[in-house]
Amino acid sequence: MILRWVTAWVLLVFSASVWAVSPYIQGDPVAGGSVQAAAAAVEAKLKGGGFKVVGKYFPKGLAGYGVVIATDDAMLGEVGSVGGHAVLGAAIRVGVKADGSVAYTNPDYWYRAYFRKAFDKKEPAVKALQSRLQDALGAGKGQGGDELPGNLTDYRYMIGMERIDSYKNKLAEYGSFAEALKTVRENLAKGVSKTTKIYEVVMPDRKLAVFGVAMNDSGNSDGEWIKKIDMQDSIAGLPYEIYVIDKVVGSPHGRFRIALAFPDVGMGQFMRISTLPNTIVETMSAVAGAEKTSSGEAWQ
Repeated sequence: MILRWVTAWVLLVFSASVWAVSPYIQGDPVAGGSVQAAAAAVEAKLKGGGFKVVGKYFPKGLAGYGVVIATDDAMLGEVGSVGGHAVLGAAIRVGVKADGSVAYTNPDYWYRAYFRKAFDKKEPAVKALQSRLQDALGAGKGQGGDELPGNLTDYRYMIGMERIDSYKNKLAEYGSFAEALKTVRENLAKGVSKTTKIYEVVMPDRKLAVFGVAMNDSGNSDGEWIKKIDMQDSIAGLPYEIYVIDKVVGSPHGRFRIALAFPDVGMGQFMRISTLPNTIVETMSAVAGAEKTSSGEAWQ
């Protein structure tokens, strides 16, 4: 009997490890030398695979690391049909390093979190995207930690923390989608709160838009905070997003978005950036054209 229970426990642990999903997949290395050269090589591979490159990001203070951002027409159609917060899945991010290392966002991980209950219906499209990315970039082992698939559907870091649809995400509301979109574009063009636009994806027929935003403010810059939690090798977790859903401008709460991007990070590491969720709310509120607020919450 004891042997049977031990065997069952071992199988359970083994099964959990087998079915856990990593946020990033290592691609085939490209020619190194500089991060810009590596990014150019990845861009060529993506375009050769039928993807559209919409931006590149080399975070300040993080020499040798970069991100190439792309979209896929077929997946944009699926994102639009789900709507709402699924707009966060409009962009595909590929991390690169100066030594030629490549790691890209794993569709099986991210779309479980973005599509939620709609994932089962959209799974064939997710698998098709994953196959195209593998053809373009290669398919190595997972990277960046892991989560059980069932946890991603309604993901939150721990009890009491925010999910993808938290009311705290809302930053501002306007009279129309066009007005909301115009406000975000203009504020990013001005570089409010020391931000820079990295990419934008707009689906006007669905009244959906998402922007990749670089945060460049000294100690809270992307390059600085990602080093504090020692996750620079998972650079494909950047950049951060702000989105427009119909008339509402929002941004995923830091305690959801950062934890989702870096599931391998423990609470001790997160406490190194304990003020970052508040900073993100303030920064994205400025981009949204909202009044200054401190409604974000620290890691605690």
